[in-house]
Amino acid sequence: MTFLQPFPVYGPSQTTMNRIIRLLLLPLASLLALPACHPETATQPQPAPPTSAVRDTLAYSFAVMGCNRVDNSDANLATNPSTANVPQLTRTYADLAALRPVPDYLFFMGDMVLGYSPDTAVIGRELRAWVALYRAAPLSRTSIRMVALPGNHEVMSGKNQPAFLGAEQAWRAALRPYLAGSNGPTAGGPDRLATDQSQLSYSFDFKQSHFVILNTDPVGTEGTAPLDWLGRDLAAARARGSKHLFALGHKPALPAPAGDGLSNGGSLWSILDANHAEAMLAAHNHLYYRIQTPPFHPWQLIAGNGGSPLDASASPNKLFFGFILVKVFTSGRVMAYSYGRDLPASGYLGPTAGIATTIRDSVDITWK
Repeated sequence: MTFLQPFPVYGPSQTTMNRIIRLLLLPLASLLALPACHPETATQPQPAPPTSAVRDTLAYSFAVMGCNRVDNSDANLATNPSTANVPQLTRTYADLAALRPVPDYLFFMGDMVLGYSPDTAVIGRELRAWVALYRAAPLSRTSIRMVALPGNHEVMSGKNQPAFLGAEQAWRAALRPYLAGSNGPTAGGPDRLATDQSQLSYSFDFKQSHFVILNTDPVGTEGTAPLDWLGRDLAAARARGSKHLFALGHKPALPAPAGDGLSNGGSLWSILDANHAEAMLAAHNHLYYRIQTPPFHPWQLIAGNGGSPLDASASPNKLFFGFILVKVFTSGRVMAYSYGRDLPASGYLGPTAGIATTIRDSVDITWK
């Protein structure tokens, strides 16, 4: 049996061998000198964010509010010629101006003044005073664009009374800087309109989206929307490649419980659904409310909590003043947020100082 022989004493010197051993052991010593790797202290590789998250940046945003006029019993034209709830109005303007980025649009959904008068001079004075309030607000000096819509208080001669031509003319005269189109339906036509509605119901495009403004109380056909014109307008927008469609009008197609809305709202909803509109935004019912009615896809969003006395039928979690903010993202996602603040302890016309405005609700309204 052959045994391995011990390392011979002759050959390289001991000093040389010691150098060789040190060179062989140096990499091992370096490894042993590394700090221990503990899971809680080691840097872990981070997964790359999903592609959709990287690209899901804000494309634009817009705000919606309505129903800010005071009650008839609280109107005082000497001290408040606008008949608006000034504390709530100026607070919402300040809240919007503080958002970053500032929304691209503010849609004011009607019932901004008390109105309800057969005297067009009265309506005109109230509307001009309302415009003066907006021009005095810092919000008016931001990049936001105000778009005003008429409500029943602006175009009707009184409660449960018909709309009339003089009120429509007074509206256009006072709010002309805050109209965003003139391509709406004229008198007559398939919708059998009694007056020219081309600057009261109209549409416009913005950043691959299509917005339709609806006068929901035309003379002679109060409580309706011009459905023939609406259907053709939305179909044309889709044919042009609009990615998002929004309808806006004072009276909702789908009112809140115990509220009222459009008499042809069901047919309107079918048109919105057929054209893949994300939502109709409205006011009139004095509360915040949202509903989707499957199998229909569009959402009804109501922002009637702008400052008028809130509906007594509203549930406690809907008793707040505020506005809706809609954000459209580059990925195609569309989110709606309800911003609100509690009622002042001294009543709906009380000061708002010290009352926080917070997000009270959010919902994904992307067409799907």
